Amino acid sequence: MISYGHHRYPGRLFVVEGIDGSGKSTQLLLLYQWLKSEGYSVFFSEWNSSPLVKDTTRRAKKRRLFTPATFSLLHATDFADRTERNIIPPLKAGAIVLADRYIYTAFARDVARGCDRAWVREIYKFAVKPTAAFFFRAPLDVAIDRIAAARPQLKYYEAGMDMEWANDEEESFTIFQGKILDEYDHMVSEFGLTVVDATQPIRTQQRQMREIVSRFLKEKLKEKTVLAK
Repeated sequence: MISYGHHRYPGRLFVVEGIDGSGKSTQLLLLYQWLKSEGYSVFFSEWNSSPLVKDTTRRAKKRRLFTPATFSLLHATDFADRTERNIIPPLKAGAIVLADRYIYTAFARDVARGCDRAWVREIYKFAVKPTAAFFFRAPLDVAIDRIAAARPQLKYYEAGMDMEWANDEEESFTIFQGKILDEYDHMVSEFGLTVVDATQPIRTQQRQMREIVSRFLKEKLKEKTVLAK
């Protein structure tokens, strides 16, 4: 198993993971608002958002040129750029970084598309180990219903149509998300993901998340106190 870099910066990195429709983004936004209200310096990083590869990704998706391997490598490039620009600098400054999806998204999606587990994990071996990684686990049918209600049209790669699992977009999407969910379940023990039942009320999930985050922030204060003595 790859051993990712232990957190050596004064800041804290919290990430959320889950299949589409799990509600993870909502929970991260609520956490962000709470931390800001508590006076913390907070930065946000989102999956596949680096300007470095944005145009390349858009053009390749439009022309449907991606293979599973090229898709994986482009996302890794995006992640490397964001790590250097948006994640490590705030952590060095002692701030909190919240990431909507992290390396585990690549591990789940790329392997679901047929990439080798060990190969994908090796690509991301430069990643900083999160302070805590939350996996919002929603049953497949619940997540699919949420997505169907929110998105009238599924995109080609989002639905996994490139894999030719099914001719129907909704059926292909369901197969794809099921494979991704299986990979997440596989990673819980491997990477120590913190599982949150995403079928619980939003407030309940948020309370659990805040309790865990608060413990790590208190540990940070204890570290400062020890160093000051």
